Amino acid sequence: MDKYNFKGIEQKWQKEWEKARVFETSDKNDKPKYYDLVMYPYPSGAIHMGHVRNYAIGDVIARYKRMKGFNVLQPIGWDAFGLPAENAAIERKTHPADWTDKCVERMTSQIKSLGISYDWSREVNTSHEDYYKWTQWMFLLMLNRGLAYRKKGVVNWCPKCKTVLANEQVEQGLCWRCDSQVDEKELEQWYFKITEYADRLLEAIDTLKGWPENVKTMQRNWIGKSHGTNITFKIEKSDKELRIFTTRPDTLFGVTYMVLAPENPLVKELTTKAQEKEINKFIEKAKHETEHDREIKLNKEGSFTGAYAINPANNEKIPIWIADYVLMEYGTGAVMAVPAHDQRDFEFAKANGLPIKVVIQDAKTQSPKDSKIMKEAFVGEGIMTNSGKFGGMNSNEAIKAITDWLIEKKVGSRETQYKLRDWLISRQRYWGAPIPIIYCEKCGAVPVPEKDLPVKLPKDVKFTGKGDSPLASSNSFIKAKCPKCGKEGRRETDTMDTFNCSSWYFFRYTDPKNSKEPFDKNKAKNWMPVDQYIGGVEHAILHLLYSRFYTKVLKDAGYSPADEPFTNLLTQGMVIKDGAKMSKSKGNVVDPDDIIKKFGADTARLFILFASPPERELEWSDKGVEGCYRFLNRVWRLVTEKSQTTNNKLQTNSKSQSTVKQITHKTIKAVTEDIERFSFNTAIAKLMEMTNKLYELREGNDLQFAICHLLLMLSPFAPHLAEELWHELGNKSFIMNEKWPSYDPKLLKEDEITVVVQVNGKVRDTLKFPTDSREEVIKEKAMLSEKVQNFVKDKKIIKTIYVPKKIVNIVVK
Repeated sequence: MDKYNFKGIEQKWQKEWEKARVFETSDKNDKPKYYDLVMYPYPSGAIHMGHVRNYAIGDVIARYKRMKGFNVLQPIGWDAFGLPAENAAIERKTHPADWTDKCVERMTSQIKSLGISYDWSREVNTSHEDYYKWTQWMFLLMLNRGLAYRKKGVVNWCPKCKTVLANEQVEQGLCWRCDSQVDEKELEQWYFKITEYADRLLEAIDTLKGWPENVKTMQRNWIGKSHGTNITFKIEKSDKELRIFTTRPDTLFGVTYMVLAPENPLVKELTTKAQEKEINKFIEKAKHETEHDREIKLNKEGSFTGAYAINPANNEKIPIWIADYVLMEYGTGAVMAVPAHDQRDFEFAKANGLPIKVVIQDAKTQSPKDSKIMKEAFVGEGIMTNSGKFGGMNSNEAIKAITDWLIEKKVGSRETQYKLRDWLISRQRYWGAPIPIIYCEKCGAVPVPEKDLPVKLPKDVKFTGKGDSPLASSNSFIKAKCPKCGKEGRRETDTMDTFNCSSWYFFRYTDPKNSKEPFDKNKAKNWMPVDQYIGGVEHAILHLLYSRFYTKVLKDAGYSPADEPFTNLLTQGMVIKDGAKMSKSKGNVVDPDDIIKKFGADTARLFILFASPPERELEWSDKGVEGCYRFLNRVWRLVTEKSQTTNNKLQTNSKSQSTVKQITHKTIKAVTEDIERFSFNTAIAKLMEMTNKLYELREGNDLQFAICHLLLMLSPFAPHLAEELWHELGNKSFIMNEKWPSYDPKLLKEDEITVVVQVNGKVRDTLKFPTDSREEVIKEKAMLSEKVQNFVKDKKIIKTIYVPKKIVNIVVK
């Protein structure tokens, strides 16, 4: 072909690959296994270039590892349950299943058009009965192991729609549908006891050597293990007590007020009649703010209860306030406020005219001294002051000493706490896996027997966005016989949080057609853990934490061979366009279909990998896309001009042949090392550089060897072009089934070196020498250079600096 017809080439090879089933992976293979996995997509309707980046990264790794001799598993599927599909059903008056299926169909076509080497025979869809049956099985496993329980929990409630709202349905405190003020309401809901695994989840982070440090830090902070002290404060004129947890007992003498969460049950008991109206007004206001909003708001607000606590350290009376920056979910829902040494307390004290008392000073500067001129809290280590018998002690030492003292006084104890809370899995929505529970007046909450799974989603539901869960509108679903006593019961109408579906899907890929169990243990043992996991950093906490939790539970139950699901993790950066993350809501999405139509899939893949290292943000550039397209055309022309030659062996004793050999082997080494460390952009740059050099040497038959190796190295990045040109050269096998090229270290040695000649540090000439040239010879020729002579003539040479085989710098005066 004279012209690079990317459209015809890409369609041709996609059909050939599918026909030959080259991407399907056998469980029985003598090669070492490599499980390469990208986070499976939510079927939202279409993919954008942010998705393409994720898929292209995974595919380069998969194709490279196949060529390196691994039996590679690279599956794909759909995280198909979720709120967006239900919202689409409400807006478009359709069924979530119909909407989801259309989205899956379109996205499948788009992904296949990119030539991604997925094993589609292992495709899973979490909204299909053959998948969510086993998600329900996982719930029963948790229940049987004492890890699932039911209790009251706070939810977002729209009083007008009379329905529970997900956090993403609350926009600035208002309902997404009717703009009503959202309240908080208590409902009985299901939880998983992830806190039982807190220590194991935390300790195992240190074993995750292949994870980015920032992700491991986020996981540690989310679990939030802290060693501290429980301190009991008596309430004035009451037999009630306030128990608080603090990691800073060294600041106890600096407490100037106490703070309760508005939801704390003690608030009503402690509030005086004089403060009742104001307190109730504040509590009502706090109900309309989500916990997240309260945590991030800059202006902390609160109200005085009228009650006082007694500081056990010095018997001082301390006013008790309620404030929005204290949450019931953390600690005991009460804190001792030390504004001189806690920034949030400092800001609240300043705003409300509360006293600030310094009890720790910097050892070097002896500041702060005067709390009235403090601009921020002093939170560091220092010397104790205004702290009774502990004055003058180092604050870190005082932590232990004061705790011991409180224990002796019987008003304190040591304790370890966690920020991690049990996982709320109940969702008052339709499009999710039904929770397999039947409620019976006689027997209580009874699990559905495994033989009766799946509990299927009914079709006769109404999607209004109002009232209870849509499942509650289906009489055929609600009515059920109690599995224990046979009497009439009712089904649970909540569905499971979709994180449950994504917390074990990587196990299902190992055995996706199994109808008797979630997966065969031997097949899981063959593939798990995942060798390389790839996805966005936005999933660094919850998805990864829940997946780790599920894996440990399955390991304990004898189902998982691995204690951790993912050996290595790569979190790719976002694709940025017009200064913002590429997304539909921003209106800055680049449709891959448009790029493929104009430039081809290989160009789209190449640009998204070339424009930036994978872990960094990528700024979209139309010019960058065009540049990658021009490069592929250069490769096309280089190869097609040589396609008549079938001699794959180099002639010997030729200067150009020696140069070609060296270029090829140097590029093989560099590209191999770059791919191994996921530096795809520099690997592509080296292939571009090799192509340019081969253009300079394109006379004669000696290029055949280099061209073959260029195509082998290019194939993971631009597989369609590489496949076509590979066959154009007379090869019969698929290029992805060829071995990755190796290099000869002996051929990496340069035949000659280039030395830069400087005068007073400024470059004046460059000279070439044989690699074995002596220093004296190089200096002499540098001095005799005509260009150099123009700058040293009639001047005194002070000294000559020689950097071996790189630089000669002549210093003159």
